[in-house]
This record gives sequence, structure tokens and C-alpha cells, in this order.
Amino acid sequence: MSEKKRVVVAISGASAPIYGIRMLEILGEREEVETHLVLTRSSMRVVQLETHRSLDDLRELADEYYRWDDMAAAVSSGSFRHHGMVVAPCSINTMACIAQSITKDLVTRAADVTLKERRPLILMIRESPLHLGHLRQLTALAEMGAVIAPPIPGFYYNPRSLQEMVDHSVGRALDLLDIHIDMKRWRTPEGGESPFGKAD
Repeated sequence: MSEKKRVVVAISGASAPIYGIRMLEILGEREEVETHLVLTRSSMRVVQLETHRSLDDLRELADEYYRWDDMAAAVSSGSFRHHGMVVAPCSINTMACIAQSITKDLVTRAADVTLKERRPLILMIRESPLHLGHLRQLTALAEMGAVIAPPIPGFYYNPRSLQEMVDHSVGRALDLLDIHIDMKRWRTPEGGESPFGKAD
């Protein structure tokens, strides 16, 4: 295994590719981490619409980049060892394919390999509301070992910007890979008393 901690970052065609982009930016500042980026075919359209970034911009953020249809890429093989994969954001389409072991592209193949090799797979699901079909697929994934981690913002730290909210969700996902960033975390209020009052 490389001395660096390898992390596979995938960006699907769901809204909010800023989560994956911000993850790449944060991990790019960590010398001990090596990032491997893969995108779905439809993701770049959303990236362009929501962030005005180009493919070249994203490629520069990662240590390695693979085309969506490059099924011979390193991340498509279980013999390529890494510390975990995050799909940020994860569309329902991508989620359902992973749940059914359908490897339609490199993202779903890499995710399937991650599961079969018993490595952490974190899915930052971006959909609401969820119907029963979605919930059944998510349950199947949880049973297979995936971690379902919707990017739900926290408000206990009084975020002052959208950037802080994005960073918090990214940081919580990275915690699951044992990569910890400088972010606001819950602390017991001064005096040691709960902000919710005394228990009955």
C-alpha cells in the first residue's frame, strides 16, 4: 500500500457537486492523502451549471483522474488498494445501480469493488423526498456495508455562510474515513449544562 492514504472521490450527476469539489480541495491540502477522481457521464453538465468549473479545473484538484467509461482504470480492480470511496453527491440513479450491482460506468464499478473488498463506501445521497423504492435500495446498501450519509447541514455551530455548511458536511463524511479536518464540532456549553435544560 502506498504510504499515502488513497481516497476515491466520485461525483455523480446529482445537484450539489460542490460537495465533491470541496472534498477534493480539502484533501488536496493534505500531503498524506492521494485522491483518485472519477465522474459520471452526466456530472459535468451539473458541474458547469452550478459551479461554472471545467473538467480541467476538476482534474487539477485530484492526484489521478479517470474517464467515466475507462473500465480498465486502476479503481476498477479490487487489487488496487485504497482506504475508501465517497460519492459526493450521489444521485438516486447511481445509488440504485450500486444497490443492484449494476456496473454501468466506472463510478458504479469502483463502488461495487469497494463493497466487495469490504472497504468504506460513503454515499452522500442528494434526493428528497424519498419514496419506498428509494428507501428499500438504501436499506439494501446499508446491509451490504455502505454508509448512507446525506449532506444534512448542522445548525448547532451557527454557520455563517454556505461554505461553512458545505465544509461541515464534507468534514462529517471524511470523519468516516478517519480523516479529520479543522471544522466546528459540538462542545458541551460553558458550565457543563445542556442547552436543552435539565432532564425530567
